[in-house]
Amino acid sequence: MIRVLYFASLRDRLGISGEELELSESTRNITSLKALLAQRDERWAAVFAEDELVLVAVNQEMAQADTPINEGDEIGFFPPVTGG
Repeated sequence: MIRVLYFASLRDRLGISGEELELSESTRNITSLKALLAQRDERWAAVFAEDELVLVAVNQEMAQADTPINEGDEIGFFPPVTGG
């Protein structure tokens, strides 16, 4: 099981702040997780489209597309942040 969290505008667009998912053999990195989530419906597909910039952290550390996912991990998706 993994815990997936959605922050800021992603939470608003998806209507969910977090969920737990079973980790399958085909979902072993960030790219495959995003592809799985994008299959849910049009709203999810728009958020996780290849041209959308969505940042991700695994266990509260910034991650890349090829970062592996393991049982018990916490994955957080969030939009780019700006400072001022």
